[in-house]
Amino acid sequence: MTTPVTILCMKWGTRYPAPYANRLYQAAKAHMDRPFRFLCLTDDAEGLDPGIEAQGLPDIPLPSPYEWTPWRKLSVWQDGVAGLTGDVLFLDLDILITGPLGEMFDYAPGQYCVIENWTQLGEGIGNTSVFRFRAGAHPDIYEKFAADPARVLSECRIEQQYISTLIRDQVFWPREWCLSFKHSIVPPFPLNWAKTPRLPDGAKTVVFTGRPDIDEAARGYWPTKWYKRFYKHTRPAPWIADLWEREEAAGLTPAMRTPEKAGS
Repeated sequence: MTTPVTILCMKWGTRYPAPYANRLYQAAKAHMDRPFRFLCLTDDAEGLDPGIEAQGLPDIPLPSPYEWTPWRKLSVWQDGVAGLTGDVLFLDLDILITGPLGEMFDYAPGQYCVIENWTQLGEGIGNTSVFRFRAGAHPDIYEKFAADPARVLSECRIEQQYISTLIRDQVFWPREWCLSFKHSIVPPFPLNWAKTPRLPDGAKTVVFTGRPDIDEAARGYWPTKWYKRFYKHTRPAPWIADLWEREEAAGLTPAMRTPEKAGS
C-alpha cells in the first residue's frame, strides 16, 4: 500500500480565512496523482473542509511585532512537529494550483526544493510560498532561531533569507513550475494596461505575494498608493474565475469567491 504524501499549509489571522484553505485543498485533490494527507496548522479550524486535517499552530518564540508574520513558518522545521514524516510540500494560502503536483514530490527527492525568488534571481535566495522539505532533516533551522530570535531577526529581513543561509544545497524548482502573478504573468508597464495576464503552459502554481490578492487579480484591481497606480495596474485575469468555478463545482460555494480582506 502506498504511503500518502503530505501537503501542508498554515492559517492564522483573518486576511486568508477558511475558504482559502478549502480552495487549496479542492485544487490539490484535482491535481494530485497519488494519495495525500492535507494538513492545515491553524489558530482557527472553523469552516475548514472536513477533508482537511487541522492541528494547532506549533509553538515558536516570536517577539512582537513578528508573532503573525511569515517567520511563524519556521515552526514547521521542528523535529517531530505535527507528526510529519518523509517529504512534505508546503503551500502558502495565497496561491493557485494550476497544474499537476505529483512531480513536485518526485523532483530531487530528499532535498529542500524551493522557488528561486523572482526579485533576487542569481542571489541564491528561495521564496517559501511553495517549498518541499524532508521532515526532521534540518531541525537546526528552528533550534538556532529559538535560541536567539533577536539576533536572527536583526541579521535577516525575512524568514526565507534565513533558511537560504542555512541550507546551501537548496534546489530551485524549474522556473516554469512556480510563477508570480505580478512578476511573471502581468505584462510589463505600459503593456499591462492593454494586455490581459495569461496563464503560461507548464505552470503548476501561481503565487500572489503582497497585492493584488487572488480575488483582486481576478477582477483587475491592484490596491496601492495613488502615486503608484499608473504602473501598478492589471487587467482582469478571467482564468482565475474559471479555476474557481471548477472548484465550486467540486463543492465550494459561489459566496467564497470574494472573501473580505483584513490587513494589507
